[in-house]
Amino acid sequence: MNPRLEIFSQGDEVVTGQIVDTNAAWLAQQAVSFGFHVTRHTAVGDRIEDLIALLGEIAQRADCCLCTGGLGPTTDDLTAEAVATAFNLPLVLDTEALAHIEQFFAHRQRVMPASNGKQALFPQGAQRLDNEYGTAPGFAVQVGRCWFVFMPGVPSEMKPMYTHKVQPQLSERFALQPSNLTTLRTLGIGESAIQELMNSIAIPDDVQLGYRAELGEVQTKLLFPFAYAESEKAALVNQIAAQLGDTVFAIDHTRETSSDLISVLNDLMTQGDYTLAVIETVSCGLLTSLCIGADWLVEARYQPALISTEQTDLQALALELQTTSGATFALVQLYIGDKNGVMILRNGLLTPYGFYATTQTIAGALKRKQHQSALSALDLLRRYLQQKL
Repeated sequence: MNPRLEIFSQGDEVVTGQIVDTNAAWLAQQAVSFGFHVTRHTAVGDRIEDLIALLGEIAQRADCCLCTGGLGPTTDDLTAEAVATAFNLPLVLDTEALAHIEQFFAHRQRVMPASNGKQALFPQGAQRLDNEYGTAPGFAVQVGRCWFVFMPGVPSEMKPMYTHKVQPQLSERFALQPSNLTTLRTLGIGESAIQELMNSIAIPDDVQLGYRAELGEVQTKLLFPFAYAESEKAALVNQIAAQLGDTVFAIDHTRETSSDLISVLNDLMTQGDYTLAVIETVSCGLLTSLCIGADWLVEARYQPALISTEQTDLQALALELQTTSGATFALVQLYIGDKNGVMILRNGLLTPYGFYATTQTIAGALKRKQHQSALSALDLLRRYLQQKL
């Protein structure tokens, strides 16, 4: 059985909802991909009694615990003190950590406040984890069966510390058999429709099937056990992809870079040395902003008053845009009314080999319509480039 891992977040700002605990979600994804069985996420405010009690509980039931927050210089940063009390490990000054903190301030031509000195106090026997991006070093300590790792709560400091200082030690300390996650990412189809299509496919008992709906995208997730036969895995994924058809814009696998729609488009446009010009309406500039930094987007127009009618010639608008811009592709987005909260969206794509158009309805709040319209227009281009039209 894979080792049991818990995630522990500290801070009043977390438990009161002032910030969203993105650290826990990110760390859980990392831990699962490495082969841990993540059993709990727990958040505790800045009360030392609660911290001490939770640390003692975790030490009894988990093999590893990843902790974030409470390593700062102020009076509400209580992690090191709580660990010292919970496990009877007196705090000891780490002179190298103190020198690192002093150097951090010196490089910025600032005097280190005396309060920052507490960040160099670690429980006796703890392993220091240097912080290259801030003043709060982390530390790790083994207590009974559980290896505790304490990291800063600031994500820009926590993530590199985990990646470079913690992750390399995990495979050395634990016998891990990571599961393999495959995610089929789709656009233009709902979660319930996907499930209906999936009913005709036999999913093996040892493969976990799940769905995740996001704004404009639904992910179908398959979690394969360690050492699952690659040929059988590929056959199942291909069967599902064929069933879902052209709604699938990317298939991600464990430890690969996540392939969102824009990254997929960027690869396709760059490989073909193509360029694009767009006219957008409902998306109100979001389509263009999604493509920020893309050299292949050579012209973009936002025309809020360009409402479509049955007589509006999408192809003529696209031809005019392609002619004036010189782009390989011209993408035009129009809409018909907004009756009872529902818009009819029309997208047209002019390519060197023909013209393609789609019509669909979009509903909901204005922000949702904006997002859906941007993605649907870009997805028309994606399907052409992947030869799914």
